[in-house]
Amino acid sequence: MEFKDYYKTLDVPRDATADDIKKAYRKLARKYHPDVSKEPDAEVRMQDLNEAYAVLSDPEKRAAYDQIGRGHQPGEEFRPPPDWDAGFEFSNRGFSPSEEAAFSDFFSELFGQMGGGRARYHTGGGEFRARGEDHHAKVLLDIEDAFEGATRQISLRAPRLDTEGRVVVDTRTLNVRIPRGVREGQVIRLSGQGSPGIGGGPAGDLLLEVHFRPHPRYRPDGRDIHVTLPVTPWEAALGAVVPVELPGGSQKVRIPEGAQSGRQLRVRGKGIPASPPGDLLLEIQVVLPSARDPKAREIYETMARELPFDPRRDERA
Repeated sequence: MEFKDYYKTLDVPRDATADDIKKAYRKLARKYHPDVSKEPDAEVRMQDLNEAYAVLSDPEKRAAYDQIGRGHQPGEEFRPPPDWDAGFEFSNRGFSPSEEAAFSDFFSELFGQMGGGRARYHTGGGEFRARGEDHHAKVLLDIEDAFEGATRQISLRAPRLDTEGRVVVDTRTLNVRIPRGVREGQVIRLSGQGSPGIGGGPAGDLLLEVHFRPHPRYRPDGRDIHVTLPVTPWEAALGAVVPVELPGGSQKVRIPEGAQSGRQLRVRGKGIPASPPGDLLLEIQVVLPSARDPKAREIYETMARELPFDPRRDERA
């Protein structure tokens, strides 16, 4: 996927105001609109202009694009890093599937999941009332929070336009209760923390989509937890009962006799607690003592002389 420089597409500097962007778009649209333009690439150029304007005219999308676009050049190979948009607070300014279809894969990769429902309007007794828009944000949590539950301070960045029409980012901090058993992709709803209502209408909600920070040991998959379990050669060969440290406490697991590296063991009900709970999936990794240890080297040399074992024998048959 190629990186798109929306500022270059509209021929505006990166510190352009909202009015600068609007004027540049209108000027170029008059030149390239397929109904009036004689340029051979008018339709393609107009699609590019519409896409660039859809991003740069929206303070939220523009702030997110500015963050991820630093240091990238147009046309270079580009993949957004995982969770690049975590902590940004977006309101419901999404696009319908037909609108998104007119834009590039680059746009869809960055902004295709944003948006959602629209504000709901009510009239009655001559009064106009509107429920405030819901806001959305991706938040990163520690996997331990799913096992124990917690209250966490979460900071969100909310872009807006200042009086000069430039994007500024406000930060607000919320105390959020993380329920025990929360899973990746689950949404925590904070009532009344979205946009204020109009005409006395209720405020919208803030919807926090949960994602887990990378962990050196635990890999969540829904409510299941994957863990690599190092074992000694004798534990793998003879079988053993070994402890596995989990966020919820230590769990003893039986290693079957003759276990090999890569074998997976499933311990039901010991994943993320829920109803029903997830499972614990253990991938065995046989770890050899270092031959730099004199005792280990002595044993290895004895095995090499006296143990009739060749793991490559079947390959030569």
